[in-house]
Amino acid sequence: MKRGLDVLATGPLATVQDLGRSGHAALGVGVSGAADPVSFRLANRAVGNPGGAAAIEVTFGGLRVRGRGGIFAAVTGAPAPLLVDGRPEAPYSVFHIPDGAELRMGVPPTGLRSYLAVRGGLAVPPVLGSRATDTLAGLGPDPLKPGDLLPVGPPPREAPLLGVLPAPPPAAGDIELRAMPGPRADWFAPSALDVLFTAAYTVTSDIDRVGMRLDGPGLPHAGRGELPSEGTVTGALQVPPSGLPVLFLADHPLTGGYPVIAVVASADIGRAAQARPGQRLRFRPCPAPNLGKDRP
Repeated sequence: MKRGLDVLATGPLATVQDLGRSGHAALGVGVSGAADPVSFRLANRAVGNPGGAAAIEVTFGGLRVRGRGGIFAAVTGAPAPLLVDGRPEAPYSVFHIPDGAELRMGVPPTGLRSYLAVRGGLAVPPVLGSRATDTLAGLGPDPLKPGDLLPVGPPPREAPLLGVLPAPPPAAGDIELRAMPGPRADWFAPSALDVLFTAAYTVTSDIDRVGMRLDGPGLPHAGRGELPSEGTVTGALQVPPSGLPVLFLADHPLTGGYPVIAVVASADIGRAAQARPGQRLRFRPCPAPNLGKDRP
């Protein structure tokens, strides 16, 4: 019997993700991939997969799948309650889905995105070298829906190294993110960076894999005119004329016409991606990378 997962329900959004399709920006194709890559890699590590093996990213719980063939699995990121044929299983641990058993994922108490990795990875067809669903560009597999069958690849030769994962769940309170001044910080009023690095910004309900709109003190432009479109990156804090920043996540557009006041450190992107509507973000300054300037 070929191993796989039958999708029975998806919750608000469930997609197949890996670590993205890099190297195609010249074609207008972004990287995409897991919104919280740290949690994603940890789930794969738990079941013995390579770090980039395809897995399911589940937004705010609600996933139900039925296993075909015995499958070992792990869930990281937002710690959703888990039931396998009614038997509780713990997130951040390795568990077994017997043939024909149903896995139900509840609503996590903290965090937003959970990662379900299965030993062998999901063997859906790749697009431009990646199995990631890019919700903005419409590349990769469609978002999951009831009735989908996800084939599971052959298990790796290496045995899983971890039974219980030594990782804390996403924070329930304020989330602190390190950020460095962006390429257009000088397009803002002189006090704007001080405001950004001292105030708290609330995550609004306008949030998806592309990014999140934030509410808080305005960051007024300095009136330098209109900025031509230029490249953007994951973690960019772009500020439209309203003065309220937008934080770009995994499926962000490759270009934008609003100035970027700051960029969140890549190591903190995963924590940003776990923020829920109503949570507050606090940005703290960190130095820009050296890029080898001090080398002899």
